[in-house]
Amino acid sequence: MNFKRSLLLLYILAGIGANAQKEDYVKFGGALRFNVFDKSWVDDATQPEATLDTWRLNVDARTAGVDLSFEYRFYPTGDYHFLHHGYLGYGFNEDLYMKLGVSQVPFGITSFASHNYFFQIPYYVGLEDDYDMGINFDYTGIENLELNFAYFRQPEFNGGANSDLDKNASRYSYDITPSEEASIRELNQFNLRAAYMLSDEMEVGLSGQLGEIYNDDLEEGEWSTAFAAHLEANYGNFNFKGEYIYYNYAAKDNAGNTLDKVQMGAYAANYNVAAEASMLVAGAAYTIPVAWGPISSIQPYIDYSLINKAAAGFETTHHLIPGMMITAGSIYTYVDYAMGKNNAWFGADTWTDGLAEGNPDANWEKRFNINLGYYF
Repeated sequence: MNFKRSLLLLYILAGIGANAQKEDYVKFGGALRFNVFDKSWVDDATQPEATLDTWRLNVDARTAGVDLSFEYRFYPTGDYHFLHHGYLGYGFNEDLYMKLGVSQVPFGITSFASHNYFFQIPYYVGLEDDYDMGINFDYTGIENLELNFAYFRQPEFNGGANSDLDKNASRYSYDITPSEEASIRELNQFNLRAAYMLSDEMEVGLSGQLGEIYNDDLEEGEWSTAFAAHLEANYGNFNFKGEYIYYNYAAKDNAGNTLDKVQMGAYAANYNVAAEASMLVAGAAYTIPVAWGPISSIQPYIDYSLINKAAAGFETTHHLIPGMMITAGSIYTYVDYAMGKNNAWFGADTWTDGLAEGNPDANWEKRFNINLGYYF
């Protein structure tokens, strides 16, 4: 038995009994969400349009001190479905918790660096609310400090999609996907995150990521890196989230050439992303308590982020979302006026390369969006 297996067994044996007194349970839940939207780049009778955004199934359970957390999502309008997360969890003691399976990658601000329905721009390059397959540890044994360290063997599993879509990209979070020129994929990723509470209302943190981008044709991989520094602060009802991220998705095509852009995919479709870039993220929100029938609070917010790409001639991507969230019990409604420039999700001609080289003549495109979700 090697050292890593011996260490893991030691943790498990040390933790037996710590969870033995916790009661077993099974809890089912889910959500149903609808979208109403109007896109500036679509000018026909279909706008505004209403769609069934998603419905999902959640299961949380515990048996013999081992936790289960599972979520599967269905997107009828897009005709695809996939696992969001699914892992076994175990608390060795009050300070150390392990997640084995598909769990959130500990990087930057968690769970979200955003307030709005559309996230911030790091999500679209795999660096916000990312999920992968591996083992993840959370340690809180040092006062005011949380440490997260993880190893992910591979991205999360692919789901299903209709025959016209790419099943290799049928997943919730963005990961590198193979193309004809570069048969590459993500393997052997290591993450380390440290978050320190300066006070009860302010967290600062640093994150590092090291992972292999393996080329199946060349039978070799390149090591990619990503780093983040973040701040999250609360002052009364006010919340601020700020983050700086640098990443380098070092990868080679099938001829051995270094790539200046890589293909990434989620939601059963692919686009190109600059292989090296830095990102700035900032968002502010203010929660206003109200008593308007079932509505208990309104939270106006504004989120802005950008990608500054390293390759010469690659245009900056902008992502600006002012809006508000309306809360009524377990019903959450996001009202967003989303704007983007050289942004894959905003515009008719920016999907394939908006997050890569972009277009110097690109316009700011807008999408007014209302997302209403009932969570149970």
